[in-house]
Amino acid sequence: MPPTPSRRTAVQGLAAAGAAVIGFDPFTRSWAATGEGAGRPLAGLPRLDGSVHRDDAALTRAADDFGHIVHRRPLAVLRPGSVRDIVAMVRFCNRHGLSVAPRGQGHATQGQAQVDGGLVVETGPLADIGPVRRGARTVTVGAGATWSQVVQATLAHGLTPPTFTDYLELSVGGTLSVGGVGGQTHRQGAQVDNVRELQVVTGAGELVRCSPTEHPDLFHAVLGGLGQCAIIVAATLRLVPAPQAVRHYLLPYTDLGTFLDDQRRLVQEGRFDYVEGQVTANPDGVFDGYLIEAVAYGPPVGPAPDDAVLLRGLRHDPAGVQASDLPYYAFLDRLAASVAALKAAGLWAYAHPWLNLWLPGRSAAGLAASLLEDLTPADLGPGVVLLYPVLRENLHAPLLRTPDDPVPYLLAVLRTTPPDDTATVDRLLAANRAAYETVRAAGGTHYPVGSVPFTRADWQEHFGPAWRRLASARHTYDPRGVLVPGQGIF
Repeated sequence: MPPTPSRRTAVQGLAAAGAAVIGFDPFTRSWAATGEGAGRPLAGLPRLDGSVHRDDAALTRAADDFGHIVHRRPLAVLRPGSVRDIVAMVRFCNRHGLSVAPRGQGHATQGQAQVDGGLVVETGPLADIGPVRRGARTVTVGAGATWSQVVQATLAHGLTPPTFTDYLELSVGGTLSVGGVGGQTHRQGAQVDNVRELQVVTGAGELVRCSPTEHPDLFHAVLGGLGQCAIIVAATLRLVPAPQAVRHYLLPYTDLGTFLDDQRRLVQEGRFDYVEGQVTANPDGVFDGYLIEAVAYGPPVGPAPDDAVLLRGLRHDPAGVQASDLPYYAFLDRLAASVAALKAAGLWAYAHPWLNLWLPGRSAAGLAASLLEDLTPADLGPGVVLLYPVLRENLHAPLLRTPDDPVPYLLAVLRTTPPDDTATVDRLLAANRAAYETVRAAGGTHYPVGSVPFTRADWQEHFGPAWRRLASARHTYDPRGVLVPGQGIF
């Protein structure tokens, strides 16, 4: 018989302490010693090209993520040697009543890709990058490939994915499961809007190819669907011509309304290929400094950037403008040095109770002012605040939920705080929830890469008219509900 949740929890807790205990083991289908001290080969597993790990190091790593807030310990970790391994193990977990969660780079902030007493599937080994098809302007890549690996491969052919998150070392499968937005989104859509085809393993353990014309219900339920119906194993991505170099501008502002209005103007005119914005604190701890980050692509994508044309009519402080010319990849990977410094200082291991919200453009100024008024530098820590608009007309994935407004703004408060200060972490999570309530009341939504405590009822409201589509696909493709319980959706 499969173990009950309570029995699994008891066995798991003792195993976490490094003890070998007696409990029901679904991997051997018997009552046997489990835990770090068991030291025995597994039995009853399907034949695999890769390996299943149950050592303490593997389980501890899988019970953590970039957020360092939630810790759910699995029973085992699969490091697949092939897509066949994922098919076989998802079917195994269906038979034994075990939950399954795919893990890419582990960049979740609230345990979204963790599973208590189940199987974590590491997608990192699925990192193949297929031939770049220049005529079709596509490339098929494994879900575990990082965006840095993808763009380096495509640039050899003068092509690039259209949209990037600011941090390139995220997996393709991971960002496609949530949306994938950045400074190019106002022109090119989110990363989920630039997928031609997916290969997935459904919650029932079937390998399926899906696209807008083949199994479209599954295709649209996977993109931005938070892993609830299938595990992405490969994606065919749209490519566009890449510039050789870009001109990168930092434009300072002292007034929030002017900053937001100029951002709106830029994205509606399409004057720049990339538009984002940052909010900074003054020496008194008040967040009243604003910076537009705008990038124009040069040849062969566009003409040589002309400062007078690009900056015409904007109301920034001209004395504080910074402009630089960068190779295209250097621009995309500009955070690498900062991330390396954070890691060297130990700050990468801090807790990250992030807040990521979509604000309706019509009320963005009032909402942002209210939320920033409550923010302190101590609560932000060595993090950043991003605030920038996109064009809703270029967002097409139904599960990427944004406000019903033509120009919504993404507000990202990327907090960093010591993980052992649990009282502060709990307070910041509560503050995130309060901020979400304020934004939701104004017609805003949650971008689910952050840390906002959500109930199942919240998720149903979040997906709104798309809920029925997601629930139907879940019933069809994951009838036993084994996939990704960490999201708390079903």
